[in-house]
Amino acid sequence: MATANTMLLLSRLYQYSPDKFYLFLQSICAPNAVWDFNPSLSFNLQENTPKSRLDAVIVQQSFKVAVETKLSDWFHADQIQNHLEVFGEERYKVLMTLAPVHMASDKMKAVARAIAAHQEKNGYELPIIHVNITFGEIVSAYQDVLDDRDYEMLDILEDYLEYCYHDRLMTGVDSWKFMRVQLAGATFDFNVEHGVYYDGVHRGFRPHDYLGLYKNKSVRAVGEIAAIIVADASKPDNVKYTVEKGELTGERKELITRAIDDAKRYGYDLRKDPQRYFFVDEFYETDFQKKSKYPPRGSRVFDLTEVLGRQDVPNAQQLADLLRQKTWE
Repeated sequence: MATANTMLLLSRLYQYSPDKFYLFLQSICAPNAVWDFNPSLSFNLQENTPKSRLDAVIVQQSFKVAVETKLSDWFHADQIQNHLEVFGEERYKVLMTLAPVHMASDKMKAVARAIAAHQEKNGYELPIIHVNITFGEIVSAYQDVLDDRDYEMLDILEDYLEYCYHDRLMTGVDSWKFMRVQLAGATFDFNVEHGVYYDGVHRGFRPHDYLGLYKNKSVRAVGEIAAIIVADASKPDNVKYTVEKGELTGERKELITRAIDDAKRYGYDLRKDPQRYFFVDEFYETDFQKKSKYPPRGSRVFDLTEVLGRQDVPNAQQLADLLRQKTWE
């Protein structure tokens, strides 16, 4: 099921835009390639043949991506060795190992040895690329090739996110470096004052430690998530709480009640469906401006190590100061 849903996600991207699909493939292969992986069509003028000179040639180099999916780090070199037999005369050969977490270093080395032995045996012109990738990284790379007007694909990606979250395919191992940005127009003041943001429980998301609130072309506030609690308030006298992170305290119960009452001012009925409440100790003012023309549609997840250009993420207050110096599209 995990493989089928991932392949459906990628096939829909190809149907929507072959260029964006090829860009996605290039982006996930680039960190692992020792050569330029360019599977898209190329248009060449004045190409020589042994006996003539053509005015133009339209060509696509052959490639094959072999995918092995696990629901944990349960990859074995012997199985990978057998999988490598699928490769033949393709110019570009990519082995993708997909799981919720990255492969352990000793297994990576064993797979590298298996690939090296297979390449030596077959004498391939170009080495096989091994892409060890997580479901979360698939989501991030997919999102990176879309823009705010790719409404159909953003909806498909959100459905995939919901599936991954429901089936626990996205772990919180690297959540420390991700910030989720949410639209918070009418409720912005309440969210910032009380340190809470709510969203429908049906919406999937990748684990993240930071929450940003977007308003008027910019992320205006950021906080570090202290607790995530799902509340089903369909029966006011018997609210059902599910703690996903942190603790359920009396203060947080009271805040959920206040949020439900405040939402009525804007026509939102938070009792109709279960809601997920994100609590931060404090939202800090910032100004992480969006430079492109169109407003974001729904949420957006940022890898803060890429945004900040560093391999650590400071506390929320320092992060707010640093984001004022950055922009995004």
